[in-house]
Amino acid sequence: MPPITNMHKKILLAHGSGGSLSHRLIDEVFLKNFNNPFLSEKDDGAIVEIGGTKLAFTTDSYVVKPIFFPGGDIGKLSVFGTVNDLAVMGAEPLYISCGLIIEEGLDRRVLEEIALSMAQAAQIARVLLVTGDTKVVEKGGADRIYINTSGVGIVKKDLSVKGIEAGDRIIISGSVGEHEVSVLLAREEFPFRSQVTSDLAPLNQLASDILVVDGVKFMRDPTRGGLATTLNEIAEGIGLGIVVYEDKIGVSDGVAAVCELLGFDPLYLANEGKMVVVAKRDCTGEVLKRMKDNPLGKESEIIGEVAAELNGRVCLRTRIGGTRILDMLAGEQLPRIC
Repeated sequence: MPPITNMHKKILLAHGSGGSLSHRLIDEVFLKNFNNPFLSEKDDGAIVEIGGTKLAFTTDSYVVKPIFFPGGDIGKLSVFGTVNDLAVMGAEPLYISCGLIIEEGLDRRVLEEIALSMAQAAQIARVLLVTGDTKVVEKGGADRIYINTSGVGIVKKDLSVKGIEAGDRIIISGSVGEHEVSVLLAREEFPFRSQVTSDLAPLNQLASDILVVDGVKFMRDPTRGGLATTLNEIAEGIGLGIVVYEDKIGVSDGVAAVCELLGFDPLYLANEGKMVVVAKRDCTGEVLKRMKDNPLGKESEIIGEVAAELNGRVCLRTRIGGTRILDMLAGEQLPRIC
């Protein structure tokens, strides 16, 4: 972890990046004060048991700017984001809540458009929005609108990073970086255009399609911090290494062009419709087939494997035959993309 400096005595945008500063903030502030067996798992949600039924419970807040972008908007993002967090926990998403913080002066038509988008997203994902809360703050007290959504679902299969072993394969459901690049370009701060659309989508059906395979051990959606940060979280959780192959990781032409122009690494860019799966080697073929049969997984690829060496590090084998370490994102390439 980066050393504590005077700069780190104040909260920075990078503390919300999902990278190493975020993890340090969680450890040093929230785990220290709220620690319990559920929170100490450091998952995107908690698995709780009530009356003999295992439930997955998750919450997330959305502060994306701009609130409308190619492929989606803050409302659809808030619904699908929570649905996806439940789905990758091995749960069937059922119910969500919605908390709105609205800046004074927001056009009512904008609010109605967001509400309609949320309703359509909930229908697509087959969840019900069953409770919520609304607060209005003075002008300048927010940036148009912030949304918090929480979700509950029934756990269909127990998944845990602790079951991952050396030799297990890493699969991703498609190319990386579309969401973050689409949001970046929607800000119209750059003198170029690119036809990149967010990959925003609900992953619950794709997750359900592969959960029937016994060898599926773990799933995660690589949102903030991107694929590289997600892989580092897995490696850190198991104490083993992960080797991934650059030529197997899909990057669209539009995303690659923007990354080249702005100096971004697509492996650290956020996604909102992709899934990383860890599965036993001998069932990888069946998992891959089931993923490719789903429209959201048709570009799925085996991108690497868990290695006994490397001691919790992630290693990238490059296209030219070299090797480099993929560290967890320390700062942030682009603020406020989810």
